[in-house]
Amino acid sequence: MAIIERAYEMKRALISALAAVGLVVSGGSVATASEDAPPRTTHGPCQYTQTPDEPPARSVPLPPDPRRTPSRGTVDLAVPTSQGPLPLRLDRAKAPCTVQSFLHLARHGFYDRTVCHRLTAYPTLKVLQCGDPTGTGEGGPGYKYKDELPVDLPPAPTDPTGARRLYGRGLLAMANAGPNTNGSQFFVVYGDSALRPNYTVFGTVGADGLTTLDKVAAGGIEPTAEDPAPVDGAPVLRTELLSVRPSCRH
Repeated sequence: MAIIERAYEMKRALISALAAVGLVVSGGSVATASEDAPPRTTHGPCQYTQTPDEPPARSVPLPPDPRRTPSRGTVDLAVPTSQGPLPLRLDRAKAPCTVQSFLHLARHGFYDRTVCHRLTAYPTLKVLQCGDPTGTGEGGPGYKYKDELPVDLPPAPTDPTGARRLYGRGLLAMANAGPNTNGSQFFVVYGDSALRPNYTVFGTVGADGLTTLDKVAAGGIEPTAEDPAPVDGAPVLRTELLSVRPSCRH
């Protein structure tokens, strides 16, 4: 009996730990930095920096980095997927460098025909993660840039410590591998989630997109030999971003 209880407690602790980790880019193979030349960094306020040890999953240059980065207005993107529409609205005021990078990647076709590789269904973490052309969770654009962390998210009601914030249903945010490591991977929230405010929020998902997300979430997560009922992994309903293009500005 004691062994069973201990196994249960270990499993519960593991699930809690995984949920606490949140939305990470799982790339970052251990490699020695290039000794030829230092990584190139743009000279504007966003300072997009090449990552030689993590080359781009698809060839794309560094984004433009004007000294006056646009920081007002919104940009709508029509994002048809294999499971339905996923319209996005980017908010320059919340995260000007992030919006600038996302639009740059979209205009270069970086996101076209890419598969959303991760669906989570924890009680406190319900998101779909996309933005890696390799579909493995390790691919990126070959550069990184600074965080633009949210300061206006309410406390998560499920966290009595007050450390986590409510990433509400419909938010669009960047995944990362630690501070100031934003690249191309992002996540969309289909159910209220409790996360530390370490993930840049840069827009929202439209009503039609929430319907699509609910469909994907209802389809569940691909089981594995080790876990026949996973709460984190590839979605059963393969969700491919067919194209990501700006449609209008406000």
